[in-house]
Amino acid sequence: MNIEEFREYCLSKKYVTECFPFDTTTLVFKVAGKMFALSGLENQPATVNLKCDPERAIELREEFTDVIEGFHMNKKLWNTITIEGNLPKNLLIELIDHSYDLVVKGLTKKLQKELGFL
Repeated sequence: MNIEEFREYCLSKKYVTECFPFDTTTLVFKVAGKMFALSGLENQPATVNLKCDPERAIELREEFTDVIEGFHMNKKLWNTITIEGNLPKNLLIELIDHSYDLVVKGLTKKLQKELGFL
């Protein structure tokens, strides 16, 4: 998966916006105003940070060399993933979905209901 495919997939999800809140090279994806993915566009090969369940984050890091602790992020909750590496595309999609779902579950029940997630 390249960075454009990653971007297109993130933007295809409900209520997702993209922005550059930190600088001109760090692309951030948010759902309902909460960050679920980001990428430093200058990184080669392309990497992204995705939120992850803490236990699963550790398992992924142990199993795949393309998954490491989240760079400049809470190491317990975020992974940095080389998307132009050896990970299967279906796993990358699953990890994007997992990050998105974690953020949606963290929204208030009222907001989840207003947005049609409940």
